[in-house]
Amino acid sequence: MRTPPFDRAKLERFEAKLLGALNGAAIALMASIGHRTGLFDVMSRLRPASAAEIAAEAGLHPRYVREWLGAMVTGGVVEYGPTDDTFFLPAEHASLLTRAARPHNVAASCQWIPLLGSVEDRILECFERGGGVPHSAFERFPGVMAEETDQAIVAELVEQVIPLVCGLGDALARGADVLDLGCGNGRALNRLAAAFPRSRFMGLEVSAEAVEAGRAEARELGLCNVRFTRCDPADPGLRDQFDLVTAFYSLHEQPRPDRVLRAIAGSLRPDGVFLLQDVAATSHLHDDASALPLAPFLYTISCLHTMTVSLAEGGAGLGAMLGSELTQRMLREAGFGRIELHQLPHDPVSLYYVARK
Repeated sequence: MRTPPFDRAKLERFEAKLLGALNGAAIALMASIGHRTGLFDVMSRLRPASAAEIAAEAGLHPRYVREWLGAMVTGGVVEYGPTDDTFFLPAEHASLLTRAARPHNVAASCQWIPLLGSVEDRILECFERGGGVPHSAFERFPGVMAEETDQAIVAELVEQVIPLVCGLGDALARGADVLDLGCGNGRALNRLAAAFPRSRFMGLEVSAEAVEAGRAEARELGLCNVRFTRCDPADPGLRDQFDLVTAFYSLHEQPRPDRVLRAIAGSLRPDGVFLLQDVAATSHLHDDASALPLAPFLYTISCLHTMTVSLAEGGAGLGAMLGSELTQRMLREAGFGRIELHQLPHDPVSLYYVARK
């Protein structure tokens, strides 16, 4: 096979792509800081202001705010007035960067970049010797995931996700038994419990801290129809007890998702429904590369978190990008004979499975 001639134009395009990636990574890191410090929220309320004024309003050190603003201005996030040395966050940009912009706050998702970078050395060890990095190594994961849950699940759960299952809203309004698998800090389940007071809700989670967070929020909201239990989702010991089982972005993190799916099938009543939300990957790399928005970002999360925490527990390590074909096959093997796939028009990254036995 002849070696193709060196393509100088191809080199220049790829170099520009890499330089753009460096700038993009830097902007994402600084956007995470802007979110965590509340700087974006503060600036969205201000007219053009000096760095000192912005720092004072946010209660932060002015020197650090000034340098952060330098990154934001050169990155095209914040506008700068050189005449009077002022800084301004346009409303169009604020609509994607502030807490008020939920569920469209991209700055909250930028927190994944420093979170994943914090375990780089341990991941490198796994590249050399195999194994995985446990959940405990990701110190900020619960908080970041809680915000991601708010954006990707809770904000649209009642109005857009529940209607994907024909008749489900009415059934919940009348009263049904619901299990949420891998419920995290319980925000999604508490949202459902508040919206459907006649139904009964149970959340399963392996993390004691997450279970307590769910209970605390339920107490704060005055909810009496929801409970949280620390339990292995692959062996909950629950048979024919639920009309609905949900799993929001949690199945792919399980060490043995095949066992979890069998447990879910066993916990459902004969006419019950399993509602699964996961990444809209395809099980084919070439299709993901051409059609899936944020594919490099999602594969990175899979490599540096989802896959490795599964391997750390001796699991299959399927990762977040296991894809719809493999997921459907596992659902069928677990006893689900009827499977529907749905997507919301504005969310090309999420895929919803509605499965019945």
